[in-house]
Amino acid sequence: MKTTAVMPLGPVMLDIGGVQLLPEEKERLLRPMVGGVILFSRNYQSPQQLAELTTDIHALRNPHLLIVVDHEGGRVQRFRDGFTRLPAMRELGKIWDLNVQQAKNLSHMTGFVLAAELRACGVDLSFTPVLDVDYGASRIIGDRAFHSDPQAITELAHNLMLGLKQGGMAAVGKHFPGHGFIAADSHLEVPVDERSLQDMEMQDLLPFTQMIRYGLSAIMPAHVIYPKVDKLPAGFSSIWLKGVLRKQLGFEGAVFSDDLSMEGASVAGGIMQRAYAALKAGCDMVLACNNNPTASDELLDGLLWEMHPVSLARLAQLHGRTHPASLLRLREDAYYAKAVHQVASIGMRSGDLALSGGGDVGADEAS
Repeated sequence: MKTTAVMPLGPVMLDIGGVQLLPEEKERLLRPMVGGVILFSRNYQSPQQLAELTTDIHALRNPHLLIVVDHEGGRVQRFRDGFTRLPAMRELGKIWDLNVQQAKNLSHMTGFVLAAELRACGVDLSFTPVLDVDYGASRIIGDRAFHSDPQAITELAHNLMLGLKQGGMAAVGKHFPGHGFIAADSHLEVPVDERSLQDMEMQDLLPFTQMIRYGLSAIMPAHVIYPKVDKLPAGFSSIWLKGVLRKQLGFEGAVFSDDLSMEGASVAGGIMQRAYAALKAGCDMVLACNNNPTASDELLDGLLWEMHPVSLARLAQLHGRTHPASLLRLREDAYYAKAVHQVASIGMRSGDLALSGGGDVGADEAS
């Protein structure tokens, strides 16, 4: 008979190596500093396998570990075979330019399909939506961004968030306070954005500000240095996280660090120094997604961090809500089938609308 350990969530989110849990990985996930697991393409074979994996992870602890994935759509969709192919968010931005109401409706449907399918397989959370403003400069953001207009980003992201909620999932806005202005990729470099806070308030911060007012549940900061505000990257900066995000913008949700193994995090030191720097700056949970068990063990062996009750409450709200028993059961739902049909046509819609010059929203799209 399996036993479930009763223990609070810790401040570290780890990855795992394959499509099922190894005995040593189970032991690692039972360490008190662990609070979540992030999955990647290497952890996926099929919806059934994914559901079995998430069941095994959830059965380890009570409250169960958060299971998350980067599943935005476009080039950032970890699970593909057996899942609806989601569009890059830029496709919704293209439709916005031609028909605002249709774009909002399709964004809602996209959020619902994204969340419902992941929840049917036991995943709690996707790190989405991207709230970065597209300046045509960033290689890593690109078509992951909805638009170059902050208002369009806000409205499309809000509707995506409503769809996510309908599908049983919270939303995570990223990459605070904005990663779209500079070309450097924080996975490979240490990006530096020379703009002032005042400049960013007029553009990049607007989607975050409005989405916080709409009830955004979580945020992920960027591994980007904004030297006119702080010498540290935003994810390690108490000025950004405690000053701007919490105090100025009034954000009360959870803050996840971006992956501590990225080059943009290297300025904080080794894995232990990076984790402490992010937690002290105001992150509720840090990500160590390096496919490096040795580094994970080093972090878990050395990190001593007492979770504040407020952090525990923020993270508890991110557990996924009611979901279908399986993807097969989900596919029997008429609303879901209609949503999938609409989402699957998004790339074609943007092209058709451009050729036709837009047009009124039909009854099907407006419902």
